[in-house]
Order: sequence, then structure tokens, then C-alpha cells
Amino acid sequence: MAVKKFVVGCFDEEEAVFDAVKKVRKSGYKLHDVYTPLPIHGLDKAMGLRDTSIHTAGFIYGITGTTIALSCISWVFTKDWPLNIGGKPHFALPAWIPIMFEFTVLCAAVGMVLTFCYLCQLAPFVKKHHFHPRATDDKMVMVIEVTPRNDESEISGLLNSLGAKEVNTQIAETGWWLGRYDKEQKLYADETVSA
Repeated sequence: MAVKKFVVGCFDEEEAVFDAVKKVRKSGYKLHDVYTPLPIHGLDKAMGLRDTSIHTAGFIYGITGTTIALSCISWVFTKDWPLNIGGKPHFALPAWIPIMFEFTVLCAAVGMVLTFCYLCQLAPFVKKHHFHPRATDDKMVMVIEVTPRNDESEISGLLNSLGAKEVNTQIAETGWWLGRYDKEQKLYADETVSA
């Protein structure tokens, strides 16, 4: 797992983070991700994310389910255990359609859910670095990767000029990894609020 340096900027308003994403991309910085507590319409386009291909995966899973159901039923009723039921032919395709349909839907649904969980890295045993404790509460958090071609202070200055309320630098592992958080390891540092 690669360890990289990131500059993290926190915004209060969704309009500010939306405009900041556009300007950061125009400046040529490598935008790692943007974490928001609510969906922001058009942010994915502004970030340059491509459309999901989960519908293609669902189609492939569905075709696979249809093929498995047809192969299994036809093998059972024509080769393995052929029964003469009411004088009907062994290959009775119209009678198998409900079973094939149900198995197609089952394979497509389960496959799409598992693919979604894999793509979003959702599982009880998957760990990811959390850049800010309030990223899913009330803050919009933009994370920019520091590459050899740009400077950390330059990115921090840009985020401050774009309206970030808080900017800091973090070193974190990229991606996800299997394991669990230790009981003593806290996800975030304790923050005491003084009145």
C-alpha cells in the first residue's frame, strides 16, 4: 500500500466547494476525492468522474444467471433424471421460463450489490483512512494529492484563497486494506470544544 501526502481543505458551504473543485481541476492538481455529508448535484461531473458501469455488470450477471439456469435445468431434465411428466417432451422450455427469470434476477441483483460494495469499498473488514471527522457531518472536505510536480504550500494557499475554513496536510495510505481497527486506535484525534 502506497503512502502519500495529501492536502485536506474543509469548506462550510456546498457552493464554495463546487466552485473550488472546478478551479482546482483547472489548476491541474490531482484531486483525490471530495467528501460531503449530502449529495451535491453535478459535483461528479465537476470532479471529472466517469459514469458508472454497474449496469453493464448487472447485464453480464443476468446473462450468466440465465445461462446457468438453462444449462442446469436442461441437463437435469434431459440427461441426468429424465422423467415423462404427462407425456410432455423432456425439453419443455416454456415451463422453465419462470425459473430462468427468477435466477436471472437473483444473479443480477446479488452481483450488482457485491460489485457496488467492492467499488465503494464497503465491508465490515475494510479499513480506509478518514481525512476529517466531520466529513460526513456538516463539512465538505476536499483532498488533493501532493505530487512531485506541485508543492504542498502552493496547494494550501490555493485552498485558502478558494474559501477553505481549515487546511492541513496528512500522510496516509491510499486505497483500502483488509483488517480491522484496533480497539485502542481511534479513528480521529479527540477534539475538545471550549465554550
